[in-house]
Amino acid sequence: MDMQNGVAIVTGSSSGVGAACARQLAELGAHVVINYSRNEEGARETEAACKELGAETLVVQADVSDDQQCRALAQAAEDRWGRIDALINNAGTTKFVPHTDLEGLSSEDFLRIYAVNTLGPFMMSRAVVPAMQRGQRGSIVNVSSIAGVMGVGSSIAYAASKGALNTMTLSLARTLGPFIRVNTICPGFIQGDWLRGGLGDDAYEASKRRVEETSPLNVASTPDDIAAGVLYFIVGADVVTGETLIMDGGSHLSTAGLTKR
Repeated sequence: MDMQNGVAIVTGSSSGVGAACARQLAELGAHVVINYSRNEEGARETEAACKELGAETLVVQADVSDDQQCRALAQAAEDRWGRIDALINNAGTTKFVPHTDLEGLSSEDFLRIYAVNTLGPFMMSRAVVPAMQRGQRGSIVNVSSIAGVMGVGSSIAYAASKGALNTMTLSLARTLGPFIRVNTICPGFIQGDWLRGGLGDDAYEASKRRVEETSPLNVASTPDDIAAGVLYFIVGADVVTGETLIMDGGSHLSTAGLTKR
């Protein structure tokens, strides 16, 4: 799908993978909706980077766990450009709790993580479907995690929410054809502040070294690496839907290399 002058919404695009996706879309000539929940400064930095690449941008604050805010985010894109061609469901949250600590997660923790990681992508997808159907084309890419495939990650609640997201991708892909494709990316370890902040410096560096030493490709992915996979599903996979792409340097092939996103 050619994204020259197309319109893409990237949730959670103030930093990390979301910001990288926004920049790469801008390089393709797309108009980009940059979304943030709390980090307006980061969103403005993403906006500036996209504008330097010649893109038209729109920055919208919205919490994807709220249906009305999801609908308002989609409507803002339509009001500005009259179309929506791509949606990247990247916004996510977690609570770092060892899987052995079953008392470390409350029901409220589960519900909040599910609200952002699973319900949010559903509500955002529902919000953009009318515009995509009118345009008779659309690509939705869910940014999930190896946690949802292997049952690993920052917490059991996080792994479960991403596993549910992977399954939801299949349901939506069956439902939304022929004009809308729905696919999922499952990253492993991603270099950046998200993991560093959750793990702490020492654990982050140890995890990074372990991935680089034990994964078949000896690489710890960057946000730009993952964004390239996301954009493949948008611009390079016109006959692909309902697929899950693991992007972890092969770490999932060996339990020694498994780590959390």
